Amino acid sequence: MKVSKGGTKMRNKQRKSSVLNFVWGLVGFALIVWLFFTSRINSSHQPSAKELEKVEEEEFRLPPPHKVNPRAVKRRGSHKYSKVIDEYLDASSALHDSFFPSETSAINPQKGGNDSMSFYPGRVWLDTSGNAIQAYGGGILYDHKTSKYYWYGENRDGPTYQVHPEGARRVDIIGVSCYSSEDLWSWTNEGIVLPGERTDITHDLHESKVLERPKVIYNDGTGQYVMWMHIDDANYTRASVGVAVSDSPTGPFSYLYSFRPHGFDSRDMTIFKDDDGTAYLFYASRVNTELHVSPLTNDYLNITSAMRRILIRRFREAPAVFKAKGTYYMITSRCSGWAPNPALAHAAHSVMGPWETLGNPCVGGNEFLRMTTFLSQSTFVLPLPGLPGTFIFMADRWNPADLRDSRYVWLPLTIGGLADEAQDYSFGFPSWSRVSIYWHRKWRLPEGWSRRYT
Repeated sequence: MKVSKGGTKMRNKQRKSSVLNFVWGLVGFALIVWLFFTSRINSSHQPSAKELEKVEEEEFRLPPPHKVNPRAVKRRGSHKYSKVIDEYLDASSALHDSFFPSETSAINPQKGGNDSMSFYPGRVWLDTSGNAIQAYGGGILYDHKTSKYYWYGENRDGPTYQVHPEGARRVDIIGVSCYSSEDLWSWTNEGIVLPGERTDITHDLHESKVLERPKVIYNDGTGQYVMWMHIDDANYTRASVGVAVSDSPTGPFSYLYSFRPHGFDSRDMTIFKDDDGTAYLFYASRVNTELHVSPLTNDYLNITSAMRRILIRRFREAPAVFKAKGTYYMITSRCSGWAPNPALAHAAHSVMGPWETLGNPCVGGNEFLRMTTFLSQSTFVLPLPGLPGTFIFMADRWNPADLRDSRYVWLPLTIGGLADEAQDYSFGFPSWSRVSIYWHRKWRLPEGWSRRYT
């Protein structure tokens, strides 16, 4: 059969087209495979850390919701778990006891066996002397001189009471406790490094006043350890920051003064030291309606004139600031007294902002636990050396009926995986890595972590 030249040209074009399609198909397949394995590598950090990212669910049953007046719901707004949280805060309820287990199940470094090095969020945590750790609202400093971690926090080992029926539950100022460790699990009590004042009622640290959320950083230029804290009166009307210094991580710290930063009220606060040595103060202000951030002076003893208002009209407190791969992150809590509430994660390209809100970082457990930040409130986020993008989320599970019996909730926090979508779009295009805090009833630090910073 005779074939025309036109037909031959058409077949050649079809062959070329088929070959090109095949080649491009191979290229596309190779690209998909490369993207798949790249995403797995980026999201897994290191094989030893993968266990921390397992989603662990909880199946406990909550009490049935109580009947409410529809008009009351309309006035207050719908709070799905408000009754459950009230029962949780009631020391006489069975629900309360289930989240505050007795000291018989305490984390005890004096005992060996299978529980060694295991974290149990919500259990009593004993120091190396067998006493319950007293370090609430605190933070951790790694000291290169001693190659140890130092955990500073509020010592609340006293009776809980109210100044007046409508006042907040409180414990008299005892002071700031310090604990040291080489492994972040076994902690030695170094004593009260900043004690309260018992006789001078005019002193900022008089036992009748308020000392909260102490944080310590080291100044490489002056060689001093500098502590910042929230200073207040019993009615929370003074709303100031306080500063103390020491030549040793274990104190004693000398108290210097208190003041209102830039003339604004300051309540829940934290300090953050950046990679270049610049330090910053974050504090809840304007009656907790917004946060402020300000650089500290070179000696870390005061603030500079620069200040930025962030998270305006968001009613956030308990800031915990950290950094990963050049991006700044922060975990905050809503303002709800001693009652737990949903955490939010925030991110920024610059520590001075602007900051965007990413959403609730809690993963696993169940809806109730996620909506209460696992029944805790943020206080600090500690990077794990040797595991980039992996941190320890430190929080307090408050027991307002007996504040000395509040508990610690330490959980793994990771940065990575698919980009998180910002809740608000005040600027730019959201491209933040996801912040995830994973619930675990029991967990350990992975083998790949280094005990010391390089």
